[in-house]
Amino acid sequence: MTAVEKIEEQLASLRIAKRSTLSEEPAYLLDIDVSKPAQSESSRYVAVSCSNKSIRVYNRETLNFLREYSSRPGILNGVRFAHTCDSIVFSACSDGTVKCWDIRVATHKAVQVFSGYPSNVFISFDINCSDLIICAGTEKVEKDTFLVFWDARGITDCASTTKEPLGVYSESHNDDITKICFHPIEPNLVVSGSTDGLVNVFDINKDNEDDALISTCNSDSSVSFIGWSGKDYKQVYCMTHDEGFCWWDIAQLDTEEPITLLHVLDVRDTVCIENDSLRYLVGGLYHEKADKLFLIGGTSTGNIHLISCSTEGLSLVGTLCGGHSATVRSFCWNLTDESLLTGGEDAQLLLWKPGAVERSLAKKASMKIASSVQKRVRVHNSSLKSRKK
Repeated sequence: MTAVEKIEEQLASLRIAKRSTLSEEPAYLLDIDVSKPAQSESSRYVAVSCSNKSIRVYNRETLNFLREYSSRPGILNGVRFAHTCDSIVFSACSDGTVKCWDIRVATHKAVQVFSGYPSNVFISFDINCSDLIICAGTEKVEKDTFLVFWDARGITDCASTTKEPLGVYSESHNDDITKICFHPIEPNLVVSGSTDGLVNVFDINKDNEDDALISTCNSDSSVSFIGWSGKDYKQVYCMTHDEGFCWWDIAQLDTEEPITLLHVLDVRDTVCIENDSLRYLVGGLYHEKADKLFLIGGTSTGNIHLISCSTEGLSLVGTLCGGHSATVRSFCWNLTDESLLTGGEDAQLLLWKPGAVERSLAKKASMKIASSVQKRVRVHNSSLKSRKK
């Protein structure tokens, strides 16, 4: 059995190991991250950003609830753990800040606030692999859209202080910057995606924005997800709000070879699923050991489809059933134990492991979330056009 076949078999054998208890205030689970292992330990925490403007922190193995942080009155967009300290977690907020929280301290206040410029509304962010630089992307306000950068050093040394930006990139996108993703191993490389359809790769070590822009790839649609893949992570891929998929090889930029590895206009039309359907894409995950890119999609009833990518096309690996009862909005893949965390519009956080057996078979009822959330949360299966401000 090849490495790819073994990984695909593991993915297909994922079963529910744990299920978090529903909170008193159910909310969509919009983004998930797990703490990076400290030394030889496994990751200890899971952080989830929720549609009720809070971050919830859980124990990684038991899914027991530990802490909750509120971003009110702003709306949260994303959650990320620091790479070098597993108790530090960040979130971007529509109030023009990126906040840093420390799970070790009793306070429910942010230990550090990274402030943007007055008009900034942050809807995406990431922190680089060395924990030195934070970058956040803004909504378009009038004619302006920005990538804003901060120095993230000393986050635990100067608690409760506010940090001003190092600077901005303002010329490379002309609409909402929906996703930002730093390179997994090169701290100076970052990719951004926007509703203008562009996916831009930057080298932030360069002196100015023009020199920093390494490549611009056009997805021809509003970008909903971006990531790095391939050996040494020299490839970039994206998904769009109308369920398209694009995959590029940045290593081919200085050659005569085309950089586009695959472009699928609508994944829903190309992936054959017997007795089921694919309604939306959630995101992607690159498996280093197998050197393989996988996509995650699903149905409105909570089924999760795992899809294998190759330059020849997309194919179904397996379907995870019986977990969620509504649209899955977020996931986090853990290569260490081949487990998968998923969160959805049913307010459930699930931990899937190969061959696991769930102790309690009592399926939770679907949660009805207040319709005010839906006005803000973008629906997957409708084409999202450039919005007027």
